[in-house]
Amino acid sequence: MNKKSAVIVFPALVFAAVLTAGLFDRTVRAQEQPSKTVADNVYSEVQATRGAASYDTACSGCHRPDLGGANGPALRGERFARIFAGKDLKTLYTKIATTMPRGAPASLGDAVYLDIVAHILRENGFPAGDNELTAEQLSGLQVIPGRAKPPPPVGDFSYIEAVGCLTPGPENTWLLTNGSEPVSLVAADANKATATDRPLGTQTYRLLDALAYTPEAHKGHKMYVRGLLIKLPGEQRMTISALEMVAPSCK
Repeated sequence: MNKKSAVIVFPALVFAAVLTAGLFDRTVRAQEQPSKTVADNVYSEVQATRGAASYDTACSGCHRPDLGGANGPALRGERFARIFAGKDLKTLYTKIATTMPRGAPASLGDAVYLDIVAHILRENGFPAGDNELTAEQLSGLQVIPGRAKPPPPVGDFSYIEAVGCLTPGPENTWLLTNGSEPVSLVAADANKATATDRPLGTQTYRLLDALAYTPEAHKGHKMYVRGLLIKLPGEQRMTISALEMVAPSCK
């Protein structure tokens, strides 16, 4: 081989080697990524229910019963996604199993920590499946941002929200007329912002204790109401924990 050919061949070989190494590295990294996510029905409902009981005893004092955070950080919603999304589930499990509960870390046992992780997944809106989460699965499951949990069904004494028109009723009572369908929610998750654009409907609610909210100032306004629903034959009543104007007109 003459010198001119050698000069041409050597850079080509180097380029090919670098390209091959890069492709190999990307292939290895792709293979290392978890092939499933926590949205793939990776725990059972029974397991999450056990985890809820263990969480309530060992964790809720610092993280709140609804996982919203208090002395300890929140374990659901935006913070959960910011800290754990994109990582494998073993990262979350290891953090909990080696540092919690405060004052007695690693004291609950592997099975209990797996149950608690299942409970956290359920509270972040990930669906249950037929099989329980196991330690062997953790590294192969990627955490993704949580999903909104479906609201609980509406029933008598449900905590609900609705919008409608504030209207005077008989005998110095006040009604929410043209009301939207009631949406059941957990008290800690109540958020007026989710309901302000809700259209009016056909429901009527008799508002209990409305006089405490100076209703005359909002007569005919579109209002947001949150409280307990009381279903009676032929009538729906609501206690009031929030009564706020959405718009100055119901038109």
